[in-house]
Amino acid sequence: MRKIGIIDLGTNTFNLLLAEVEDQKYRVFYKTKIVVKLGQGGITKNFIAQTPYQRGLDALTQHKAKLKEEGITEFYAVATSAIRSAENGPEFVKEVKEKLGISIQVIDGDTEADLIYKGVIQALDLEETPKLIIDIGGGSTEFIIANQQEIFWKKSYKLGAARLLEKFNPADPIELTDIAAIDSHLEETLAEMIEMAEVYEINCLIGSSGSFDTLAEMISCKNGDCDLWTKEKNYTFLMADYNQIQRVISEATLAERLKMEGLIPMRADMIVIAVVVINFILNRLIIHDLRLSNFALKEGLLQSLVTKPTLWQKSSL
Repeated sequence: MRKIGIIDLGTNTFNLLLAEVEDQKYRVFYKTKIVVKLGQGGITKNFIAQTPYQRGLDALTQHKAKLKEEGITEFYAVATSAIRSAENGPEFVKEVKEKLGISIQVIDGDTEADLIYKGVIQALDLEETPKLIIDIGGGSTEFIIANQQEIFWKKSYKLGAARLLEKFNPADPIELTDIAAIDSHLEETLAEMIEMAEVYEINCLIGSSGSFDTLAEMISCKNGDCDLWTKEKNYTFLMADYNQIQRVISEATLAERLKMEGLIPMRADMIVIAVVVINFILNRLIIHDLRLSNFALKEGLLQSLVTKPTLWQKSSL
């Protein structure tokens, strides 16, 4: 048995996941995340601003300390949208290598989508009928049409919640004109995705990661058990619950959202944008089934490391 670590450098959070690996199986024994908001103040300019840049370095310093504490010498660090699209992303990668000895592998949108899919199919059975998987990140959003056996179509778009928030800067609370402007942008940008979803007769939407986690937690809290959504590897939304919570989110000010149970402060601004994106999809497609996968990129990377470790750039302490 060996122990490995994964650092997932997302736009909003830098995640650390530790696992024991044996016989092509893994068991996660520790996970945590640190809020970095790497895109703050620069994401639409394709630049990591000074303050979030330093937050990123500080977060990785903490994650490295945890790896040392656990005696883990083999770990893998992957970076997604904020770092891959930033002009000073290579500078950040270089500085992390020089100061911390961490080798960051910057992955493209297709690889990110592949890993998300590998995570999702561990959390629920997609069966034979194609489903639409959506992962709304801070910098990008991945759309994947797949069943349990294969991916039929995938694409990563620069439609992350942090990116859209900075681009459109909606009123507080968001106004109908803001929603219309974002919808118009989505209609134009996502034309291919909508077309493919119609070709594959998509009626089930599976969300993964932050925004969908937040919605599930808020609904669980409303129903009396904030941990309900975490008790299985996946969670099924009742449409009535989703419609109610999205309305509450959309009508509230930021100050009001900051007080809402199940909504962590980091997502209080971006959750409104995520709801606009989800509502756009629900309104454009005939979705009867809305679910959450509690597994995403990190778990997909773990599975890939177990089966094809040579694809990944290893760091050693």
